[in-house]
Amino acid sequence: PTVRLAQAGIAYDSITDLILTHFHPDHISGAPLMLMNMWLLGRKQLLRIHAPAHCLQRFSQLMEAYDWQQWPSFFSVELHEIPLHENAPVLMNSDFTISASPGEHMVPVVGLRIKEESGKRVLTYSADTAPCTSISRLAAGADVLLHEATAGTIGHSSAAQAGEVAARAQVGALYLIHYDVHSAAESKLISEARSRFSGPVELARDLMTIEL
Repeated sequence: PTVRLAQAGIAYDSITDLILTHFHPDHISGAPLMLMNMWLLGRKQLLRIHAPAHCLQRFSQLMEAYDWQQWPSFFSVELHEIPLHENAPVLMNSDFTISASPGEHMVPVVGLRIKEESGKRVLTYSADTAPCTSISRLAAGADVLLHEATAGTIGHSSAAQAGEVAARAQVGALYLIHYDVHSAAESKLISEARSRFSGPVELARDLMTIEL
């Protein structure tokens, strides 16, 4: 994680808050290493971690397995629960406001809505979820929707279903995430989404810059 932060030009000690949407290894496994690297690099300031109760509990158990409370001079960590109801407040400052709504997955999960305060631009992130009304409402009118396109299986959405959510929410643009990067059928994913959503559709990629 710290390598990716460096590639993105983000200083590790500039991060004040970490949001964990749910406790699955492809979404959580980098967090312990990131905290350890922050500690080894000399971080001193507080880090706030926000997540649903299920995720916070299991994340704490995971860190206890690493004996994190025994790491000498480890920086302070605060755990903040994200309630599992629509438009739950997560984080607010002078630059942006973040709220969350529950999705439908195999474990408790939340999607995120980030509203930039000066221009009122909005980005919504679905996290892992089957198509559901709570995420559609969370994305309503967003300039950009990042929506998963894993497949139409339990707890996930297909590219076509992501397009349906984007159309229902009347977003400005759709970026597909959480898709099979080894697949040669990337154009098919875009075509599937465009069959349900008439706006711009792209595949999100690591370190991509999105203009709002």
